[in-house]
Amino acid sequence: MRWLDRKWHKVVEKKLIEFEDEPYGEIIVHGGNDISQDEAYSAARGERMKQVTKVVFLLNTTKVGDYACMYASNLVVVDIPEGITIIGDYSFVGCICLKSIKFPKSLTSVGENSFWDCSNLEQVDLLHTNVRELVTCAFSDCRSLREMKIPDSLQTFGKNIFYRCSKLVASTIDIDDKINYDDVTFEVVAYLRSIQ
Repeated sequence: MRWLDRKWHKVVEKKLIEFEDEPYGEIIVHGGNDISQDEAYSAARGERMKQVTKVVFLLNTTKVGDYACMYASNLVVVDIPEGITIIGDYSFVGCICLKSIKFPKSLTSVGENSFWDCSNLEQVDLLHTNVRELVTCAFSDCRSLREMKIPDSLQTFGKNIFYRCSKLVASTIDIDDKINYDDVTFEVVAYLRSIQ
């Protein structure tokens, strides 16, 4: 990797993300370390993320770190491999071209705002996973989302999970006493029951 911005390269090298130098377009996720909010919102990183079209997960990775693929606006497909247990906060924010995500059985948690503004995402299938919690706003602003499949393992249903998901018409979620949805409005719960 030979970036003109050597300071950026040194920061990234120690953290979650590496960029291939020829060609642009791949992001390598390894180690499960988070990056800071300041790094995530840096102009240099933002420009490079626009080039990302593929995510590569290294062996023994257990977490997609916070902000890992944020604003990878040309990313279309993500296949999250077995062994990943956590999708961190803000991991895929603003991946506006993302249409397909394959989730592993090992997955247990989807973090805060992790898929916020993935505006082309039409279906989320977590049915075969071991997800126990969907954290606040995990799928908010997914304006094309039509179907959500959620497993029986779900225990915590965070606030505003489907905020502005106006096309959602089908859900497999079973809202019952085992799910903690204190922060979810009764209107949302009633709606999810009505579209099952």
